[in-house]
Amino acid sequence: MQNSDPGNLKPSKPRLAKWNEDALFNRMSADMGVLEKALSHKFRDRELLERALTHKSRIYEKSAEGQTSADNEQLEFLGDAILGFVVSECLVRHYASYPEGRLSKLKAHLVSAARLYEVAQDLRLGDHLLLGRGEEMSGGREKKALLSDAVEALIAAMYLDAGLDAARQFIEARVIGAFPATEEGMESAVADYKSALQEMAQALKLPPPRYIIIAEDGPEHSKTFTVEVRLGKEWVSQAQGLSKKSAGQKAAQQILQQLTEWGR
Repeated sequence: MQNSDPGNLKPSKPRLAKWNEDALFNRMSADMGVLEKALSHKFRDRELLERALTHKSRIYEKSAEGQTSADNEQLEFLGDAILGFVVSECLVRHYASYPEGRLSKLKAHLVSAARLYEVAQDLRLGDHLLLGRGEEMSGGREKKALLSDAVEALIAAMYLDAGLDAARQFIEARVIGAFPATEEGMESAVADYKSALQEMAQALKLPPPRYIIIAEDGPEHSKTFTVEVRLGKEWVSQAQGLSKKSAGQKAAQQILQQLTEWGR
């Protein structure tokens, strides 16, 4: 006969809570492992990685619950400086003939929030952010500011974990690496071909260009996207890129070239 004394049931609650806590920790560790593969960097100090992913909204909630931790704002500050230095160094090394004005233009693009947002999308960084409930419910995982800030924080975390070379490898591979190696190629990469095609379509009284993702190839942490753009019934082009945006830009550039060659 089972003992119906409610007191005998009390120990089960902390055991269940401990099980849930352990399960959450294991899941978080697995998720961080996926991100480390995407970053091509395995952290010796996982707390640095966790801090880089922690938004201040998460800290406010932990503080209210009596827990202490740190958000990623200081890492973001440091990462911004490291990013600026590495990008400047890379541009001077590869584009020695450029005057300061042109180098500044390229740097401004490469360190911009828009560029870092593209990097965050390629990494699927939104899936890994540690947010407070309010920020989570307001769509924080998709916010450009949060994602671009987190990329800078990750750069600082890699620097503190393994030195400047680790941060440099990430920046050159993810922030600069998708750009052409020639001066002409770098200049054209900064151009906004999608906007230019939109303007040309309006001038020619054609319907707006339509962009369709027709393929996604490769592993989750390193996908290649194929995007098709159609302008009216006659103009069609496809292109590949490491992000949906870069693939769309390349496809738009090809349509613009077609229109130019056709004599419009």
